[in-house]
Amino acid sequence: MSKIEKKFFLSALIVIILFISFITPVIAQDEEEDIPEPVIVTPGKNGKPPSDAIILFDRDTLINFVSVASGGPAEWVVSGKKFTVKPGARSIRTKQYFGDCQLHIEWKTPKKDVREGKTDQQCGNSGIYFMSNYEIQVLNSYENETYPTGQAGAFYENFPPLVNASLEPGKWQIFDIIFIAPKFNASEELLKPGYFTVFHNGVLVLNHVEITKPTRAHSNEYSLAEPELPLMLQDHSSEVSYRNIWIRKL
Repeated sequence: MSKIEKKFFLSALIVIILFISFITPVIAQDEEEDIPEPVIVTPGKNGKPPSDAIILFDRDTLINFVSVASGGPAEWVVSGKKFTVKPGARSIRTKQYFGDCQLHIEWKTPKKDVREGKTDQQCGNSGIYFMSNYEIQVLNSYENETYPTGQAGAFYENFPPLVNASLEPGKWQIFDIIFIAPKFNASEELLKPGYFTVFHNGVLVLNHVEITKPTRAHSNEYSLAEPELPLMLQDHSSEVSYRNIWIRKL
């Protein structure tokens, strides 16, 4: 290569480098402009929900729930800022349907069950069913031995909690749950698994565990292919109480 050719080659190379350095930020800027701005959400203070939360229960009424058995009014017992399972009244579900979501729910198992000598799955048993099909277990797991996938905070009969973060019966406990729904086709064949992430009293107990099928005792009323279905709370013959329930669609 002659000196003239080398000079031409170097000049051309410099021009190409300068062009690339100029055009790259422009392309990156165009790509950034395609990304929507995050929606502003005001966090809650002093235990209050964030500004975009749907309040399912805060006090006085179960207007957002119906009986699973009849479709009529929920028959559980409301007392101010809490409500309690009425054994035999059957499970209740939300009127509104949900898919991917963040749920905050507070619950308390009764001292009564302990006084009556109930143990294992008899003691403070209820459950939170996402899309009426996928259960996170509610149970007295404080000094109450049972099978690992049946403890409080378990994805029931699928994954046990990483740790037992339970408080004693009669004390309010908190679940903060991220639910990503599994996807099924019209023939109810799994297309894409879902996931649970659960914090129990602020402690991580399920870390992005996979959902590929419903809990064994689930609702047969709905198709698994539905993108959104009701949230269900289980009557399991124990007077478990709930309060301060809010949800965010994701």
